[in-house]
Order: sequence, then structure tokens, then C-alpha cells
Amino acid sequence: MKIYSVEFKGSKVNINQCLFSSFPEYAFAGRSNVGKSSLINFLTNRKKIAIVSSLPGRTKYIHPFLINKKWYLIDLPGYGFTFHHTRKKNLIIDYIYKRNNLLCLFLLIDCRFLLQEIDLYFIRKLQMYKIRFCIVFTKIDKLNKNILNKNINSCKKKIEEEFFLNIEYFQVSVTKKYGRKSILQYIKNILFSYKEKLRIPNS
Repeated sequence: MKIYSVEFKGSKVNINQCLFSSFPEYAFAGRSNVGKSSLINFLTNRKKIAIVSSLPGRTKYIHPFLINKKWYLIDLPGYGFTFHHTRKKNLIIDYIYKRNNLLCLFLLIDCRFLLQEIDLYFIRKLQMYKIRFCIVFTKIDKLNKNILNKNINSCKKKIEEEFFLNIEYFQVSVTKKYGRKSILQYIKNILFSYKEKLRIPNS
């Protein structure tokens, strides 16, 4: 998939401001500082389209990026230990619950850390609202192969044991330029299926 145009559509402070189009959307969520903005820059092949910070929690609002004038990448605020007590919770939950054109949510997990209860809480919400999602393990260049595989297998086991899910997993390294092609192909496949579904006449 070739990305030839990217337009930042401004920070959205509440869900009502997100009702700007019916274009398909792909959202990126995860704990604070997991690499959502970096991944969006990587996928779009832009250096600074999404603001990256070394400090956690800098993305406080919903940031939509119009791709090829046809679909959106959505950068959601990161969740952390104070997630249950902040407005971020309502903003994120409102988004995933109310966006009918959300085709898939990419849940990012920093491979250096094991799953936390806040990750499991978020997965439960995705299941409750019947949101299609996949898991992206980020920063895989930060670990040696043995520890990387151990951490990833541990995360997969915990997810599949608790939720009985058969979902897609991806591994990415922005630094090493790894994983971009597989994620874009996945987005392309979903988009193709979505368009085919729209062509089916009502019975």
C-alpha cells in the first residue's frame, strides 16, 4: 500500500468533534509512551506528522490523520496507572464505543514489559463493544532474541488463556525500520473487505 498524502485534522477534545466523516478508521491505543505516535510516523513515512515525546502522557486528545483522502489513522491518548481517574478514560472509551466506522484498533504493547492489568481491562472493553483489534509489539530492537520471544509468548499466552482469542500479532521496530509492510498490508486487506461488503446489495 502506498501512502501519498497525510493530513492532520487537529486535536479533538471530545467525541462530538470526531463526527467529521464516514471514512474508515484505524485507531492506535496502548499504555503511555508505548510508541503510538512513532508508529504512525513510521507507517506514513513522515518524520513529524505525529508529535513524539520521551515523556509519557503527552497525547491528551484524539489526533486523526486523513490518509490518501480516503481513510483515517487515529492516534488515541495513552493510558497509564491513573487511567481510571482521568478524562482520558472517558475520551478513549467513548471513541471505541461510538465510532461505527472504526474498522480495527491496533493495541500496542511495549515488548520490554509484560501485560499489566490496565491492558487486560482495555481488552475486556474491546471485547464488550465487539471491536476488532490486533496486537502490535513495539520496540523489539530493545531486547535480545531470547528475551523478546519469552516476553511475547508470555503475553500471547495470557491473552489467549483469558479471552480465548485468535487474533493477529505484529512486531515492529521503528529504529530498525521493521514491520511497516506487514501492518500496511493488513490495513489494505481490511479496507478491501470493507469496500466489498459495501457493494453487497440489501437482501
